[in-house]
Amino acid sequence: MKTTEITGLSNQNTSILVNALSQLLADYQVHYTNLRNLHWNVKGHGFFVLHEKYEEFYDDAASKIDEIAERILQLDGSPESRFSEYLKVSSIKELGAVECGHEGIEYVLGALKTLIASERQVLNQASEIGDEVTVAIMSDWLKEQEKTSWMLVAFEKANCQK
Repeated sequence: MKTTEITGLSNQNTSILVNALSQLLADYQVHYTNLRNLHWNVKGHGFFVLHEKYEEFYDDAASKIDEIAERILQLDGSPESRFSEYLKVSSIKELGAVECGHEGIEYVLGALKTLIASERQVLNQASEIGDEVTVAIMSDWLKEQEKTSWMLVAFEKANCQK
């Protein structure tokens, strides 16, 4: 028996959603690795704040990665687990070493923009097929990420030269 037979979601309807979640999984996997890079390599002004914040961000991304993969499984899909495959499809690209805090924050804001757009797409697709669980997950993440975006923009303005 398949999980979707129990939950009442149609495999035909969920296949498009599984594809969108798979894209989101690839984006998050690359983003997670980029956040580790930022955490390890940040230097200079703001080091202590950014070092800790990047760790908070990658811990959060790791949790989301697990939740996406498990949701794919709950929808009778199979999550990709090879990083080589993530790199082929991710909308977020690998970073080289980034030491400047400003450049790191700019990366995070750009990645959030990409992730938020993908999550809105997943939310809309989930809503169309009556998948309230995925809708709730995406809605919670969007609320959190909109606040994070606002805070990072405010933080960046504090670093502006007058």
